[in-house]
Amino acid sequence: MAFPLLIGNILQQIYNMTDSIVISHFCGTSAFAAAGISGTVMNLFLFVIGGCCTGISIILASFFGNKDMKNFRKECFISLTFGLIFTITLSITSILALPFILHLIQTPPVIFPYVYSYLNVILGALSASFLYNLCASVLRAIGNTKYALLFLLISIGTNVLIDLILVAGFRLGIAGAAWATVISQLLSAFLCLCYIKKSLPFLLFQKEDLYPDPDLLRQTICFAAASALHQSSLYIGKLFIQGAVNTLGTESISAYTAAGRIEGLANAFGDSGAESISLFTDQNTGAGNKKRTRSGFYTGLMLLVLLGITMSLLMYTTSGPGISLLAATTQPGLLNDGASYIQAISCFYVLCFIGNSFVGFYRGCGHVSIPFIGTIIHITLRTLLSFLLIPRLGLPAVAISTGIGWIAVVAFQTIIYMKYYR
Repeated sequence: MAFPLLIGNILQQIYNMTDSIVISHFCGTSAFAAAGISGTVMNLFLFVIGGCCTGISIILASFFGNKDMKNFRKECFISLTFGLIFTITLSITSILALPFILHLIQTPPVIFPYVYSYLNVILGALSASFLYNLCASVLRAIGNTKYALLFLLISIGTNVLIDLILVAGFRLGIAGAAWATVISQLLSAFLCLCYIKKSLPFLLFQKEDLYPDPDLLRQTICFAAASALHQSSLYIGKLFIQGAVNTLGTESISAYTAAGRIEGLANAFGDSGAESISLFTDQNTGAGNKKRTRSGFYTGLMLLVLLGITMSLLMYTTSGPGISLLAATTQPGLLNDGASYIQAISCFYVLCFIGNSFVGFYRGCGHVSIPFIGTIIHITLRTLLSFLLIPRLGLPAVAISTGIGWIAVVAFQTIIYMKYYR
């Protein structure tokens, strides 16, 4: 279950890296720095949508594990209707609030136009992201992670191709990269829906499912909101941290952007493990198999600990070449800042992966408030310490603050598990 999710997340991060390299080579350092700021703001909204779909997938997986296909189909209809209304509202609100957000995080004037043009395209098309995420969540909820991976692969390939055409060929700049993302997501959503209709028609809602169910709607809103708050709150913290980094200048912003792409690749392993543990736990909880639920959690935890140790070593030893490749520059200050950040944060990554194991378990049990509380603890410590330490330590202060946040979160998650779940 985890392997296709892992490959998909790795491919997504490879695309993000490719996107950054294309922007850096064809649009310059300012546009590359703008891509980093844009990514932080964009991910705040995309993770709200992704979090909603994760919450929906928990409900769907529970119905599927319990072989309740009638409620499964009703949930698909309610999720689609509620989700489209929500994402259209979110698009309008985010575009109106965009200038305020960019000024709040102290976006340097020299790169403000780049960030604004990119985010206007992305935020205006949030419905495309929702449709793709919802279709993929339906497949993952029934354990069909292979085809979710296939459609992601098509999306990434299309994205890279259109990136090159619009950015390198037509010279549309950073806005061209945004349009490539939107077009590829729409294509993937369409292909995913066609596959479900042809091969898995029993998943699609029918005429008799098209009526409101207040109880199921309340459950959907509850799970979607809790999961969205959990995932987006992390990016609210990152948004404030981006504001602190922005005070260091364009060179440090570029170093933080390149380091973030490396972190994204490492996080692909932890995120995939969390999602697979969540789906496994949810399906077996729905089927009433508590022994298998615990066994799956312990196995996932062991695998993620081993992956965390491996990832820490790789990040530490390849930090210099990785920053140089992604930033496409030989500026000593930028390279040193980025490498120092990666080396510092790599010392804590096993804690990040342990935390992901607990997140998957609690989310799969339906107790989505526990990961949310853990995230609030993490971002509060990370943000406060970053603002306090950045004037003294520079960019590595963010890495140290993040590590301290992970220590606190894992301690909280372990205490809760030992007291209530063991």
